[in-house]
Amino acid sequence: MSVAGPTRIFIRPSTDSENVVYETGNQTIDDAVARVLDGECLDRRDGLALIAQPVDDLAAGADYVRTQLGDDTVDACSIVNAKAGNCAEDCGFCAQSVHFDTGIDNYGFLGPEKILEAAKRAERDGAQRFGIVVAEKGVSKENRPEEWAEVLEAIRLVRDETDVEVDASLGILTEEEAAILADEGLNHYNHNIETSPRYFPEVVQTHTFEKRVETLRVAKDAGMDLCAGVILGMGESPTDRVDAAMALQDIGISSLPVNILNPVAGTPMAEQGLPDITTEEVVKTIAVYRLLHPESRVRLTGGREVNLDTDGQVAALEAGADGILTGDYLTTEGQTAADDLEIMAEAGLEPNTEANEFDPEAVKERAADETAAGTAQTKSELKSDD
Repeated sequence: MSVAGPTRIFIRPSTDSENVVYETGNQTIDDAVARVLDGECLDRRDGLALIAQPVDDLAAGADYVRTQLGDDTVDACSIVNAKAGNCAEDCGFCAQSVHFDTGIDNYGFLGPEKILEAAKRAERDGAQRFGIVVAEKGVSKENRPEEWAEVLEAIRLVRDETDVEVDASLGILTEEEAAILADEGLNHYNHNIETSPRYFPEVVQTHTFEKRVETLRVAKDAGMDLCAGVILGMGESPTDRVDAAMALQDIGISSLPVNILNPVAGTPMAEQGLPDITTEEVVKTIAVYRLLHPESRVRLTGGREVNLDTDGQVAALEAGADGILTGDYLTTEGQTAADDLEIMAEAGLEPNTEANEFDPEAVKERAADETAAGTAQTKSELKSDD
């Protein structure tokens, strides 16, 4: 792959100075770009044609769409694993499932004050949004009212005492629960679809793809924006990657996280010995997702540091990605906010400061001796206060 190298891009002059067309010389991509910028929604046939195109041309076309419809910023979010392990579901990639022996640290709900600590750290490190993540089938108002009350209190504290937007990933929701969360000011509800409808049964057996979609629709109907995405590298085909994007298009999302499998020992995905996904595959998928979801934040998230070197992460941002998940993930380590700022700069982009007007230089100065927002180490420190 030579994303960073020379490409066949040129500007085609137009008699209308407001309608200059940016071209790669690849008719399939150029036609798709022109249709997207004309407001057309690309379909599955387009997606399948695009993912078969050369990566350099595809990345260039997708990046041009981002420059025209985006704001030349990268939006950073951060998460906290608010309740870890003992999940009854059997998602084959997940270290927190009770079905697998992964040796992770299990703990109950951290509590509102500790979640606020993590949110303040995320705010300091430049996150624009902060996600409260609970590992279970669903935080139930009816079955676990005390935990539900703590979740609501945590949302209120983050909402009232920080500048970050508060998001959450709480599993399956009822209509009543979704309405309450929306009333509390929850901004985005995260519930990933993980993969295509066809491939989903190969990854999860304890619930269906349709059940995940149902929760997303419940959250959206309640008035929340949706953050829903995929995990690449689980053995799915390029067609599955396109079909997942089409399913998300049907649902209507504003943030599309693209995770890359980081297999944890003890999970089925690790035991299968799946082939590593290539940088080219990741970059092509990012580019296609940008074209299929032109006005969403396409977010490079979990597993990027393991699967992509620095140049690969820059290439993903240069292929239409305009969001990241900064800091560590639920059970695995990630990348510092300072490193992420350097990657943004190398891609010619600026950090988003719309919600949180942080100081990037202060983040870099702290990087040598402080941990990143929402890290696994940070969460262990929070939990150790018990």
